[in-house]
Amino acid sequence: MKVASAAAIYFLATFSVGFLLGPIRVLLLEPRIGAVVATLCEAPLLLIAMVVAARWTPRLVGLTTSLAGMLAVGMGALALQQAANLLVGMLLRGLSVQQQFARLAKPEGAIYAVLLAIFALMPAIANRTGR
Repeated sequence: MKVASAAAIYFLATFSVGFLLGPIRVLLLEPRIGAVVATLCEAPLLLIAMVVAARWTPRLVGLTTSLAGMLAVGMGALALQQAANLLVGMLLRGLSVQQQFARLAKPEGAIYAVLLAIFALMPAIANRTGR
């Protein structure tokens, strides 16, 4: 139960930051500097949110930071993120599931895919022992 709680909190904390930054990227930055550069501008802020949330979440729920547990948190959060992202894409942006997946073939989509992989792995990276 603690893993599920940690995954949900990690997802909510990070997704909230992305949800706030998304309109700034799409509406303000992309028309001025292009989608790739706008995505690169957003990426460091998302990475900071990931690190902070990944470090804070296990402590909040009292979860030990074993590698298996942290990987489970990351994978659970990724599943929640993908479901939420598809829902937001459909409801707020009017994009079909196919259109959303097609965006991954673009350069900005590749950046996004790398960020998703980092998002999934960040709880394990940020909480590794023996530093």
